[in-house]
Amino acid sequence: MKMHHKLLTMITAAALTAGVASGAMAADPIKIGVAGAHSGDLASYGLPTVKAAELVIKDINAKGGINGAKVELLVEDDVCKPEVATNTATKLVSQKVNVVIGHICSGATKAALPIYRDAGVIVMSPSATNPDLTQSGDYPNFYRTIASDDAQARTEVDFAINNLKVKKIAVIHDKGDYGKGLAEFAKKFIEQSGGKAEVVLFEGVTPGAVDYSAVVQKIKRSGAEAVIFGGYHPEASKIVTQIRKKRMKTTFISDDGVKDDTFIKVAGKNAEGVYATGPADVSSNPLTKKYRDKHQKAYKAEPGAFFDNAVAATLALTNALAKAGSTDSAAIAKVLHTQDVATPFGDIRFDKKGDAIGVGFSMYQVKDGKYVQVQ
Repeated sequence: MKMHHKLLTMITAAALTAGVASGAMAADPIKIGVAGAHSGDLASYGLPTVKAAELVIKDINAKGGINGAKVELLVEDDVCKPEVATNTATKLVSQKVNVVIGHICSGATKAALPIYRDAGVIVMSPSATNPDLTQSGDYPNFYRTIASDDAQARTEVDFAINNLKVKKIAVIHDKGDYGKGLAEFAKKFIEQSGGKAEVVLFEGVTPGAVDYSAVVQKIKRSGAEAVIFGGYHPEASKIVTQIRKKRMKTTFISDDGVKDDTFIKVAGKNAEGVYATGPADVSSNPLTKKYRDKHQKAYKAEPGAFFDNAVAATLALTNALAKAGSTDSAAIAKVLHTQDVATPFGDIRFDKKGDAIGVGFSMYQVKDGKYVQVQ
């Protein structure tokens, strides 16, 4: 009897201890993937998103997480290459990621999306602008905090025709989903301008080439007053440099794939005067200032390309997770479509296609080694 009483006491104590432990045990962590170019030539586009996510999640975890669950970031590099992005997506899905911030480049995003879609994972990009990603209807799991390339191309063409008053425009692209898609929209809008301007050259270039003198010579022979380029900074910097070396006065207009400090560093003095579209300057927004200041304090540097868009994506996804009270994709999607969230771009929500309502593009120009908003 004494032995039985002692054993019962031990079992009861163990049960109480287990009960206390289980009651104190935190909920399973919420896993947020961050996918994009974190190495290679386009890392300057992807790394700011990693830092934006880290800063926002650090704040959230410091306040107890999302509905009591800590948030864990799973960061994966796709080098902005479609063939790598599929592996990145597969890895994140295998790690049971709940949502994904990324990818960065449109081609990589397009390659990865079917994998996330089939796994029921919501993806939100701060920078993938190819229109088909939302407009095709193929990726109901995709959202973005940046406007699409048709809006970007419209901004470029309108600026070239109405502000710069050019009549002959060469449209050049890098043959990729992003660059070629943007260029095709630019060509279409020029042709629809009612004779105000004409496309005198439409040409694709090979990414990674050392020399672009052949296409520069074609631009010169075409008599183009301006070039609209669809693509990224490595090719743009080489083309601009060769245009300047030939002492051509052709105005160079490009996209948010070129509106990056790395373009200015690589092109040097040849970058002066170049125009590029990018998300509107939102520096006066309190949330923008808050996270830019946090970035400066944490990394001792100014944030790079798409940082504000990435902050917006992280805030939108974490808000949706919190309001949904669930990691269920349908519940998260409902919040994204129906409830506003405060971001560096103001209060936003997403339309039925996944595009952020109220987010657009502005025009910038390189002046004294810096991009300055001019429209």
